[in-house]
Amino acid sequence: MANSAEVLNHLLGHPPSASQPIAFNFLVPNLKGLQNFLQASGKIEQSEDESAPITSPEDPNAPPTPPPSPDSNQEEPAPITSSEDPNEMPSSSAELDDPRGHSKPALSSHTTEISLFLAATEAFSKANTNCTIAESLQRCKPIVSLAKSQNLRVRGYVSVALGCPYEGPDVSPSKVAEITASLLAMGADEVSIADTTGMGTAPRTLELLKVLSASGVASKDLALHFHDTYGQALVNAVVGLEHGIRTFDSSVAGLGGCPYSKGATGNVATEDLLHCLHSLGATTGVDLEKVAEIGAWISKELGRPNDSRAGKAVLAKLSSS
Repeated sequence: MANSAEVLNHLLGHPPSASQPIAFNFLVPNLKGLQNFLQASGKIEQSEDESAPITSPEDPNAPPTPPPSPDSNQEEPAPITSSEDPNEMPSSSAELDDPRGHSKPALSSHTTEISLFLAATEAFSKANTNCTIAESLQRCKPIVSLAKSQNLRVRGYVSVALGCPYEGPDVSPSKVAEITASLLAMGADEVSIADTTGMGTAPRTLELLKVLSASGVASKDLALHFHDTYGQALVNAVVGLEHGIRTFDSSVAGLGGCPYSKGATGNVATEDLLHCLHSLGATTGVDLEKVAEIGAWISKELGRPNDSRAGKAVLAKLSSS
């Protein structure tokens, strides 16, 4: 099996064919992890005795690859009925022609970003990272500083924002807002608010978003990350959409989970989220049928059920046509 550095070098050196630029996201658990990431990617030299992995073996939220980064210059979120994709990536200026007559993005048009995870409760922070919230924030400062010095995009995550497996569903919205504001102040480009346990409900999601807004956190700086443990992910996503959020984490076929939250299912299925957004008139620029096919393929490869209801419905319709 290839080590982390080999996987990283292969991905960055031989990116898969794609019609749009790709956002490569890497979880770094600490400053050493970022230093090893930079060494493996050739940005700084590596000593012979340094061989630590560049990423954590487990992602506390098991998020999918985040969606394309929103335009940092966009002042207001686009309306959901807009004819333009509010998350649209750079277009033809970043593309190259290939011998088959198709265009493909230049390597320089791909983006690389790192992810940092914090928790909204002390109990989860202790269980997940073996430190307090305050200590976790202190650990993040040099990571963000080094990442920005290397022109890397930084994405923060606030875990268990709407429910904790140790402290219950009543997580303090003010604490979530405080952590989020701290990450943005450090220089994070975006913060994903994560309902790791799937305990979130529409009223509590709305309350949290209002507290974030009242704390001065702009909707354009936020993403929402819903697990679908209790079947509330789509409802909560619509609440976020109505509040001005335009970036949502999801995973094909509903893959994922959380090793620190017993019973937590995967992220909301990308297929289900797309079907919901499209039914509301939103323009995503994503082909639902293609994603459904990918969901069926990866589920088969992993030998696990396809948890996307919309995906299975789309595939059934395609097979009968």
